[in-house]
Amino acid sequence: MVNEEEVKRKIIAILETIVDPEIGIDVYNLGMIYGIEVIDEKHVKIKMTLTTPICPLANVIPMMIVEELKSKLGIEADIELVYDPPWTPEMMTEKGRRIFKERYGYDLVEAYKSMYGSRTSSE
Repeated sequence: MVNEEEVKRKIIAILETIVDPEIGIDVYNLGMIYGIEVIDEKHVKIKMTLTTPICPLANVIPMMIVEELKSKLGIEADIELVYDPPWTPEMMTEKGRRIFKERYGYDLVEAYKSMYGSRTSSE
C-alpha cells in the first residue's frame, strides 16, 4: 500500500531544491506546481506551469524535476506543462512570499494586487 502523503512530502522536498534561476525561488514555493498525482511508489504525474508561456527554460525546468526525482527518490515523473490558469504571483506559497520579500524588499503578491486586483479570488 502506497502512502501517498509520504510520497508527496518527499517529492515536495525535492521540488523545493529546484530553483527558477531568473527569480531565485524554488518551483514549489513559486506556485508553479499545480498538482502531484502519485500513481505508485515509483511513478508520479506532475502538472506544472511556468511564470510565463515564453519562458526560455520551458524544457530545462521540467527536465531538472524529472532528473532530480529519478536520482534522489528513484521516481519516474511525467511532467505536464499547462498554462491554464496562467501563473500569477498570488499562486506563491506563504513561504515563497516570505523568501521573495526577504530577497527583493517588497511583497510581490501585494504589489500585484495593487496593480491588477486579485485574480484568484472568487469575487
